[in-house]
Amino acid sequence: MKALVFRGPGRTAWQDVPDPAVKDAADAIIRVDVVTICGTDLHIIKGDVPEATPGRVLGHEAVGTVVEAGADVRTVCPGDRVLISCISACGRCRFCREGHYGQCRGGGGWTLGHTIDGTQAEYVRVPFADLSVHPLPASVDSRDGILLADIFPTAYEVGVLNGGVRPGDTVVVVGAGPIGLAAIAGAGLYSPGRVIAVDLAESRLAAARSLGADATASAAEEPEQLVEDLTEGLGADVVIEAVGVPEAFEMCTRMVRPGGRVANIGVHGKPATLHLEDLWAKNVTITTGLVDTYSTPMLLRMMAAGRLPSSPLITHRFELGQMEEAYDVFSRAADTGALKVVLGGSQHSEIIAPAQP
Repeated sequence: MKALVFRGPGRTAWQDVPDPAVKDAADAIIRVDVVTICGTDLHIIKGDVPEATPGRVLGHEAVGTVVEAGADVRTVCPGDRVLISCISACGRCRFCREGHYGQCRGGGGWTLGHTIDGTQAEYVRVPFADLSVHPLPASVDSRDGILLADIFPTAYEVGVLNGGVRPGDTVVVVGAGPIGLAAIAGAGLYSPGRVIAVDLAESRLAAARSLGADATASAAEEPEQLVEDLTEGLGADVVIEAVGVPEAFEMCTRMVRPGGRVANIGVHGKPATLHLEDLWAKNVTITTGLVDTYSTPMLLRMMAAGRLPSSPLITHRFELGQMEEAYDVFSRAADTGALKVVLGGSQHSEIIAPAQP
């Protein structure tokens, strides 16, 4: 089959690789129908994620069709259209029993496209299928459903819930890429007083306004002053960092009010300075987190009911074989206006299992 392979910092290739096969009775083999690219994939290609080694098939988000299921799989069977979660869960370890699937110690967690081959391929092996894939209702289009593989649960759990967004809060989201935009939409579920979006790109600020941001500010034009003006000098109740660079994180800590909360979502490849000389007396709570995806079933019900926005987030569509072109467009988002790029989506009349090795 064809797959997008990481070949070392700055290098990838869409190339032939062996077909996946069931290795454990809890595995499922899934034909990838729709796949997308995440900012985390760009971090891997830059060399920021050392656990992802050369030769790894990238990708951790997809919608597909089950073609083979191991003997222990009970919740899906061949022919089912499913959402592949970015997080796999063994269901047995301490963290899984507590619902912290992202920290799974039984062979799960963030594995796809990280420590095992991922979804940017024609087929993928998904471990612990009963807890790691979700059947998609007919009312959810595959190209919308893929937003539930990572960005919506990540923004909701790590941003909105960790940030403790409450009615009437002033919420600042720094970074209006796909995750930041999903955080704006998620924050809106809790009736904040105002949502302020910060980004360098006007196209992304426009998307933020379409998803519910009440005010926007260019990151290059004193956004801290805007927050101060809008809050009468108090600062924001909740600040969500959705970029993953030191400057953005440090800006967030300057925007938050005493007793406020900073929720870091961004994937950081470099150290950021924690200015405790300014923060120690401010009663500020700072949270970090890898998504657990415990919210995915609830978010899936909301999408099926038409309660989650999806169309504004998807800006470009490609065929699966255009993976390298899609990466080029996504990586140059400031020039192309890309938010979420989606590959695939063609309908298939029959299911063909990959050949066994």
